[in-house]
Amino acid sequence: MSLQSDFQQLHQLLRRYQDYWQLMPFAQKSWPWSHPQLQQQLASLTDQQVAELDRDPANRQAYLIDLFPELASLPEIKRLPVAQPSPELPFWLSNGIPGRKVGQISQFCQRVTDSSLPVLEWCAGKGHLGRMLAYSQQRQVQSLEWQLPLCQQGQQLAEKYQLSQQFIHADALSAQGSAALKPAQQVLALHACGELHLQLLRAATEHDCQHVQLVPCCYHLIPQPFYQPISQQGQQRDLVLSQHDLKLAVQGQVTAGARIARLRHQEVEWRLAFQALRANITGQPHYQPLNSVAKHIFSGDFIDFARWAAEQHQLTLPEALDSEYYLEQGRQHAQLVRRIELVRHLFQRPLELWLLHDRALFLQQQGYQVELGTFCPAALTPRNLMIRASKE
Repeated sequence: MSLQSDFQQLHQLLRRYQDYWQLMPFAQKSWPWSHPQLQQQLASLTDQQVAELDRDPANRQAYLIDLFPELASLPEIKRLPVAQPSPELPFWLSNGIPGRKVGQISQFCQRVTDSSLPVLEWCAGKGHLGRMLAYSQQRQVQSLEWQLPLCQQGQQLAEKYQLSQQFIHADALSAQGSAALKPAQQVLALHACGELHLQLLRAATEHDCQHVQLVPCCYHLIPQPFYQPISQQGQQRDLVLSQHDLKLAVQGQVTAGARIARLRHQEVEWRLAFQALRANITGQPHYQPLNSVAKHIFSGDFIDFARWAAEQHQLTLPEALDSEYYLEQGRQHAQLVRRIELVRHLFQRPLELWLLHDRALFLQQQGYQVELGTFCPAALTPRNLMIRASKE
């Protein structure tokens, strides 16, 4: 019953404070809530203090907990117990894998349910996880991946190191991908995105796979504009989540380097500066989003960015453009947006837990014994929540 009661608690919290997180900060031109104490508390912060609080979830919550006391009693999520000894890996096995990724894979492997069943690695990429399991636990591994070059590179590495790892070149969303699933199998997925991990859950339960271990990621990457809960409990709730809402669940990040942080900071101001410019040109004050763009554009000149953005909206820029005027408007608007986001980010973890419980309850309904927990510290990856499910 604890999964159900925890899910209900998370649902009630998200519904009660819906106005504080289910909004688009960039579209707000003034405080979106009638809460004088909260507004005063946010306005008293310097920009540096806002940035520091937004990088530190614990301090952010402590600073605002008196205004949102239910956040102090979220369902407890503990570290999953180790099921396998820590693998001692030779240096050559981790060649070409970024440092944090090596740590993530190593700690994931420690929490793989003890079993002699063959392994299916879902959305494998080059098969780094499968390769480490094949070596450290002497497991038979199949690694499913839709990009042929990654399959070829991973297979070459498996053969080079004489590991029992075979690649399946298939789209995880296709019938061919689902056909790789078998009852006597242990299915693993580390950071499988949106619809890819939802398809895994649907297909694995249809095929009665004995063990399923999943670390979800990128919940917003789904084909529908709104999320369709997969558990009976989720389907009975009245929480409507758009793709924009789902992005909140993955907004926690490991602290970036100074250059990346500066570019992110500048990106917000430039996008808001262009928003003011577009409103002036068109006479339409409502917010219109821009597409994503490579970060290097924010190392250049604002005029170049404005030309790119104007092209996105089929606009012609005025010949005489007072860049500094619009940049100042962007800076002022960004101060408001960052404070709204500071509040919104309080609900990142509750929303992520709500989505995780929806998946766990779905597995429970299909007859699985389900554990939820973290598999590594947030410093390795903020997407550190794991579902571990087994069918007797």
